[in-house]
Amino acid sequence: VQLQASGGGLVQAGESLRLFCAASGRTFSNYYMAWFRQAPGKEREFVSGINWSTGTAYAADSVKGRFTISRDNAKNTMFLQMNSLKPEDTAVYYCAAKAPKSGLTILSRNKNEFDYWGQGTLVTVSS
Repeated sequence: VQLQASGGGLVQAGESLRLFCAASGRTFSNYYMAWFRQAPGKEREFVSGINWSTGTAYAADSVKGRFTISRDNAKNTMFLQMNSLKPEDTAVYYCAAKAPKSGLTILSRNKNEFDYWGQGTLVTVSS
């Protein structure tokens, strides 16, 4: 499995950015896919996740109402639409995948429970 994150960049506060995660290497039925971020000197934290099969989405309180996760099953691509960006959103953003157990999608916000990671894409929000 390979995950390739892209779309990061430098924006001003209040602007928008769209991140992409291209997934390859297998089919992702019943996988749980997510975005995490890590700011300098801080722990990697959960941002948003999605059930690859059903499209059910989950988000951290800090981004609810501003960030939207989605996926395109046909293109094996996950997206993170980030609106109303704030300087505190500045971080390296990673996409991650968690394999199903016994065919069941397992939800998680714990970075240690994910099986595959992309290389990260830097998002910088200036004030």
